[in-house]
Amino acid sequence: MPGFELIGKEEQEAVNQVFDDGGILFAHGFDGMRKNYHVREFEVLMAKHFDCSHALAVSSGTAAIKIALKALGVKSGDEVITQAFNFIATVEAILDAGAKPVIANVNETLNMDASDCESLITDKTKVLLPVHMLSVPVDMNKIMILAKKYNIKVLEDSCESVGAKYSGKYIGTIGHAGAFSFDFGKIITTGEGGMVVTNNPAVDKYTREYHDHGHENNPAFPRGKDTKSIFGFNYRMTEMQAAVGKVQLSRLNHIITENKLRYQMFEKNIPHSVKLRKIPDGSDPIYDTLIFFTESDNEKERYVRILTDEGFGTKNLPDAL
Repeated sequence: MPGFELIGKEEQEAVNQVFDDGGILFAHGFDGMRKNYHVREFEVLMAKHFDCSHALAVSSGTAAIKIALKALGVKSGDEVITQAFNFIATVEAILDAGAKPVIANVNETLNMDASDCESLITDKTKVLLPVHMLSVPVDMNKIMILAKKYNIKVLEDSCESVGAKYSGKYIGTIGHAGAFSFDFGKIITTGEGGMVVTNNPAVDKYTREYHDHGHENNPAFPRGKDTKSIFGFNYRMTEMQAAVGKVQLSRLNHIITENKLRYQMFEKNIPHSVKLRKIPDGSDPIYDTLIFFTESDNEKERYVRILTDEGFGTKNLPDAL
C-alpha cells in the first residue's frame, strides 16, 4: 500500500489551503503575503516523528543522497562504498559528488554484506553508504562497528524504507546522516521530494545552506543581501509538496500496519520450500515488498506473468522475485 493509493480529500484540502493562505509556493520569504511555511512545518514534523534533531526537505531522494554526501565531506578522489542490489540513484549521487562508487556484495538479506564491505575499505574510503532496500533494514550494528573501526562516516540510503526500524531506532537516524525519498511510488509521497535527516548540527548546517544556493539565512540581513560561506545549488522542496507531505506523514503508521497484515498473510500461505528473503534480527520493515528466490529466470518470468494476470504489481529492479 504505497502512499499514492490513499491520496484523497485531505491532501487536496491541504493543497487548497496553500492557496487560501496566500498562494505562496516558495519555501522562503514573501512574509507579508503568507500565513504558513509548509516546508519548515513538514521538517519539524519529520524530525519529531523520526526522533532526530534535524530534518531538511529537498527536491528528491537522489538530491538528499548527494547533499548528504557533500555534507559528510565527500570530494573528488574519495571512494564511497555502497551495495550491489540497489537503485541507480545511489551511484548517480556518488558520481555527481565527484567520488568513485565501490560496490560491495549483498547477503541473504539482499542488503550490504559487512564482511565484503570491510574487504573493500582503503585509505580513500570516505563514506559507507548502505541501502535499506525494498523495506528491509541493513544490519546496521555491523556497519557502525566498521565505521568506528576505520573512522569512516555512514550515510544511510533509506529512500525505499521510510519508517522502518532497526534495534528500535528509525533507519536513517543510526548513521551520521540519512536520506529519504517521497516520490510517487514510495511508502509516503509528495509526488517528488526527499529529506535529509541527521543528529549532527554541522551536517544540518551544510545541507541547509547547500540545498539553497549557499544561503546562510542570516537574520541580520535581508535574503537578497544574505551571507554565505559555501557555494550551493537549488534542491528545494515546494510548499505544495510539503502540504501533501504533512498529510501523508500522518498516514505512515497506518500504512505500515496494513502492509504488515498483508505481508504476513502471504508469508503464512507460501510453502516452506520457497526461500524468502532473510530479515535481519531486530528489524521492523515497512513490509511493502515480499521477496522470494526462484531457481531460474524462466521460473521468475512465469511468476511475473501469473502475478500480473492476477493484478499484483512487481518491482522493476528487475522484477524483485
